Amino acid sequence: MEESIIIIGSNGQIGTELAVALRNKFGKDSVLSCDINPPSQADPSANFETLDVLDKKALRALYEKRKPTQVYLLAALLSATGEQFPKKAWELNMDGLIGVLDLSVEFKVSKVFWPSSIAVFGPHSPKTDTPQYCVMDPNTVYGFSKLAGERWCEYYYQKHNLDVRSIRYPGLISWKAAPGGGTTDYAIHIFHEALSSGNYQSFLSEDTRLPMLYIDDAINGTLQLMDAPAEDLRIRSSYNLTGLSFTPNELGAEIRKHLPDFGLSYSDSDPRQKIADSWPRSIDDTYAREDWGWNPVYDLSKMAEEMLTNLRKQ
Repeated sequence: MEESIIIIGSNGQIGTELAVALRNKFGKDSVLSCDINPPSQADPSANFETLDVLDKKALRALYEKRKPTQVYLLAALLSATGEQFPKKAWELNMDGLIGVLDLSVEFKVSKVFWPSSIAVFGPHSPKTDTPQYCVMDPNTVYGFSKLAGERWCEYYYQKHNLDVRSIRYPGLISWKAAPGGGTTDYAIHIFHEALSSGNYQSFLSEDTRLPMLYIDDAINGTLQLMDAPAEDLRIRSSYNLTGLSFTPNELGAEIRKHLPDFGLSYSDSDPRQKIADSWPRSIDDTYAREDWGWNPVYDLSKMAEEMLTNLRKQ
């Protein structure tokens, strides 16, 4: 059966690269990218339509026209931005998801992908090797909207037999797309500043350890999950996933292997520090490894080299 794939929220960090991967796999005519604004660097060969996921009439018209077999819902307000606009974040993150789930049931969509986040964990969650199942008490709008979203995804699987699949992404690192307002975005900014000015002031403290994932691993992991046989998947809320964990100090030391004069300083007070302090330092992703063969490729050294090499080319 020929696939008809819709990516909603395609301009962000994940969507930008996921769209390319899906077009390479299924053909450019099979994939439609959608976002509330046109992409800043449009690919003339790519199918794109402007869409506000909260516009129910437009969303329904899109389903009627495209008859999707797969839908990737990526539209969201992230952690730091969500704290600035909490009601807007809740509306987009929740109403957008439920609208897509309802239409996907009605139009008998084969598979739906929706990203969750390590933001679902909170101050009382275990910080080291955070397990799939544990205390989850997020204290940000982004975090508890993602936790609620996980429950909706599992509910629609159980009640409506909708094949929804999800990953709790850690911090994602990419050189192609601009950061989207997340707490882990320092790990992208730092590379840009290292090359442009030779200095960076981190908004997180030097010893703040957070789980991260290089974007190539994130995209490959997403495709692996979507390709996995449904009967192999034990998790219908959202899979823990991680690749590496490091601190700003460790990342700075890695960058100095390539740029010996790089200077790294730290901010004394930033609201994102409190968010980061509530998140895990490392993640146990055993379920993903056992259920669909997850195995990341990039470590800190390989990731840093890849970032600096590609940003220099830009």
